[in-house]
Amino acid sequence: MVGAVVVTLLLGLYVWAVAGRGIAMIRTGEPVVVAIGAAALVIPLLVVGLIAAEFRLATRVQRMADELSAAGDLPVDDLPRSPGGRIDRAAADAAFDTYRAAAEAAPDSWRAWYHLAFAYDAAGDRKRARAALRRASSLY
Repeated sequence: MVGAVVVTLLLGLYVWAVAGRGIAMIRTGEPVVVAIGAAALVIPLLVVGLIAAEFRLATRVQRMADELSAAGDLPVDDLPRSPGGRIDRAAADAAFDTYRAAAEAAPDSWRAWYHLAFAYDAAGDRKRARAALRRASSLY
């Protein structure tokens, strides 16, 4: 969490600097420079919106994790690993099939999607893991 806050503060400085430059450009009164300045102000708005969405997702995921932990149903990372620490791919794929079947059987269960997200992550598919976690969050 500390790392996320530090990165967010650094992005805040970036947003402030870009917004300042955009406003300065708009104040020149030159039509082309004003247009560029207005376009530059879109970047800080996007950054702030994306950061806010990520923090909302993170807090919701933490609440889900707390609830699963209290129920003793938090995903357990017990997959076999190589001496280098990499998860055994065959074991991850076998575990994945179980969680995928559970999510297909209960498509409205945030718990099933939460578990599926961590199965995707163990299988190395970060993009689908994130999508499943977002789905779990929206169902929560």
